[in-house]
Amino acid sequence: MRLFFATALLAIAGCNSPDKTENASMPGAYKMVSQNFKSDKIDTTNTSIQQLKIYTDDYMMYAGFSPSDSSGTFGIGTYSATKDTVTENVIYSASDTSKNETPAIFNLVITKTPKGFKQFIPEIKMGDQKFSLTEEYDAAGTATKSPLDGAWKLTKSYSIMGKDSFPETKTQFKIYGSGYFIFGQTFSDSANKSHTAMGYGKFVMTGTTKSKESVLVSSFYQVRGQDVDIDIEMNGTDEYKQTYSTNDGYKGVEIYQRMKK
Repeated sequence: MRLFFATALLAIAGCNSPDKTENASMPGAYKMVSQNFKSDKIDTTNTSIQQLKIYTDDYMMYAGFSPSDSSGTFGIGTYSATKDTVTENVIYSASDTSKNETPAIFNLVITKTPKGFKQFIPEIKMGDQKFSLTEEYDAAGTATKSPLDGAWKLTKSYSIMGKDSFPETKTQFKIYGSGYFIFGQTFSDSANKSHTAMGYGKFVMTGTTKSKESVLVSSFYQVRGQDVDIDIEMNGTDEYKQTYSTNDGYKGVEIYQRMKK
């Protein structure tokens, strides 16, 4: 599992394949179902990876979680699709205690499958070893639309305790699409060491100003497997505020700005 997360940013962001695809239309939510590492010494397939990827019309975001050590990874960026190539411009990515704010462009040539797609990376270097990597994803989303669909960046965050509020310092992105959501966050501890947090799951609008997120996977154990009711305040179409509480008594407020291509 550590091998997967050591190469997660490459594994999701960039791949090349000799196969062509008739149609590279990508909007939707996709769950990883298998990952195969192959070299001249090993050929191993993992089917227990917890990872989701969402494509909107213009943006993509992925997030993965390792149950063995509770580490997370995520990345977000714009993308474009031609007949046989998906080009991703990853603008921010993070994994465990590292983050990368330098934009990087990757070309993905994918193979469509009856349930989703496969992506292939011919060479990944780990020390003195070289591996090829094949990942398979199944489509998981629905045709449901919502005002939240799209990619968002956090602009302000604070917690509430009684009548007092406490500002929070973190970098966070969120994406909604096809009835699913992903969030990815980096923050620094008292020693200025970076940490990565993530989560994903299903969501529904339960009213014009309310949503419910069913958190399927998260590096935050407090919300993992929980349904979270969220109050939504839209400020036009490009900004919204969400207010939510968790079972451990935390109440948080987050304000997001829509990301545009």
